[in-house]
Amino acid sequence: MAAFATNALSLTDAAAARVKDLIAKADTPAAGLRVGVKTRGCSGMSYVVEYAEEPRPFEDVVEDKGVKIFIDPTALMFIVGSVMDYRTDKLQSGFVFENPNETARCGCGESFSVDKGAVGVGS
Repeated sequence: MAAFATNALSLTDAAAARVKDLIAKADTPAAGLRVGVKTRGCSGMSYVVEYAEEPRPFEDVVEDKGVKIFIDPTALMFIVGSVMDYRTDKLQSGFVFENPNETARCGCGESFSVDKGAVGVGS
């Protein structure tokens, strides 16, 4: 388990409060939440947030505002520098990411893309 030296991911107060609430209500003991990305959506990638019982090999662990976020190693280059927030409005609630690496986002906000050259990924 590595501790990322720079600001891989930070949380707003609202996100940290929601993570604490989710961990307290989890069916099985959780050490924190895991953040990753999956290939899907109209813009190419979407964020995945799930319970993390323990760190996986090569994951970076961010400790912010009293919670732990485990970052899937395949996602790190796409989300480094992001801010994780939790927002609620009249129609929906959920985690949202302010990601400086995003170059496009779909109209519904469910997926994003990055300039692969900018994050060191081959074409």
